[in-house]
Amino acid sequence: MIKRFAAVVALVGAFMASPTMAAGPLAEPTGEVLLTITGEIANTNAGEDVAEFDLAMLEALPATEYTTETIWTEGEHVFRGVTLGELINAVGAEGSSISAIAINDYAIDIPMSDATDGSALVAYRLDGETMSIREKGPLWIVYPYSSDAKYRAEIIYARSIWQLKELEISR
Repeated sequence: MIKRFAAVVALVGAFMASPTMAAGPLAEPTGEVLLTITGEIANTNAGEDVAEFDLAMLEALPATEYTTETIWTEGEHVFRGVTLGELINAVGAEGSSISAIAINDYAIDIPMSDATDGSALVAYRLDGETMSIREKGPLWIVYPYSSDAKYRAEIIYARSIWQLKELEISR
């Protein structure tokens, strides 16, 4: 009996530790959909291989803030959002590349390492306010540019997509 109990505890522990399973099923958005994630994902809410997020769902995920300067704005600003890694975990993504697509169809591939190292932030607030499309919103992928010179490189600037609408996960 004790062996069986230990085996069940180990199985439950392994299940809960799995990054793709820990998030569980996603709720359906009740507000305007701001972000759609497609492709190689395990947790969906809008059909096969599709997860949709409204602002409330994004805000329910663990939040991170960066105070940083950018090449597109004057002075330091506070960006608040969810790390790309938290989003990837929430949908149970398994892949090596993330295609980020903007409202105007600008697209850039972001390596999964940008998500796993915690540097990329999907910002939904700038200086405490939601961002309009005119202000590069409603979502903007930003990096902590001021914290390290490695974030002040052309490739990082190219990955800093604003007016983000979709992430597509591929192998």
